Amino acid sequence: MRDSAEILTDAPPPPAEARLAYGPEPLQFGDLRLPDAEAPPLAVVIHGGYWKANYNLIHTGHMCRALTGTGIGTWNVEYRSLGDPGGGWPGTGQDIARAVEFIPKLPVDHTRVVLVGHSAGGQLALWAAKRAQLPVVALAPVSDVQESAERNGPDSPPAKFMPPEHYADGSPLELLPLGVRQIVIHCTDDDDVPYAMSERYVSAAGEEAELVTLEAGGHFELIDPLASEWSRVKAAIESLFEDPGSAAPPR
Repeated sequence: MRDSAEILTDAPPPPAEARLAYGPEPLQFGDLRLPDAEAPPLAVVIHGGYWKANYNLIHTGHMCRALTGTGIGTWNVEYRSLGDPGGGWPGTGQDIARAVEFIPKLPVDHTRVVLVGHSAGGQLALWAAKRAQLPVVALAPVSDVQESAERNGPDSPPAKFMPPEHYADGSPLELLPLGVRQIVIHCTDDDDVPYAMSERYVSAAGEEAELVTLEAGGHFELIDPLASEWSRVKAAIESLFEDPGSAAPPR
C-alpha cells in the first residue's frame, strides 16, 4: 500500500509547459501548465514544506499535472523560504503576493481563479486570499502560526518563520474575516498539522468557511493524485470555479 509521504521523493513529473519569472529574485518563478483549451480556469498552487528551503514545488507538480489533465490550468508557485536570502516573514508573503499579481499576464480565464495551498502553503494561500479577494482551498493548513510556534518551541520553523509581532498581519486566524469562500480540507490522522487546528479555524471563520473532514488519512494524501482522498480535493477546487461566493463546499 502506498504511503502518500512518498510524494516528496517521487521522481519529478514531466516539466511544465512554461517556467515564468514573476519577480527578479532567483526563486520568484512559477510553473505554468495549461490544458488544451482556450482560457481555462486557473488553480494557483502553493506548496508546503514547513517554510523551509529544502522543500520546493517539485512535489506539488504531480497534483498540478493531475488538475491540468482534467481541464484546469495550474500556476505552481515557488517562493523564498527559511534559509533563502529574503525568506521568512514578510519576504515569503511578498513573493506570494507578487505571484498572484502576475496572474493577469497568464493566458487563463481571469474570472475563475482559485488559490490552493498545502500545510505551510495553506497559511500563505489563506493570507493571499484575503489580500487578493480570491476563493481558496486550504489543505491541512497552518492556520494558527502562533499556536504552531508555541507547540513546537522557539527553535522550530514556525517560530523562526514569523516573529510574534507579525501574527496579526500574517497568521490566518488573526486575519479573519477573510471575506472570501474558504474550503478547508483536513485528514483526522494528520501527524504534521493537527486536525484540531482546522476545527478551531473554521469555527472562528463562521459562514465564510467550511471544514471537509476526511476520516483517517495523514498529511500528504491531500496532494497525492494516487490517494483516494484526491477526488475530494479536486471536487472542492472545481466547486469554487462554479460558485466562488457560496459558503458550502461539496459533500
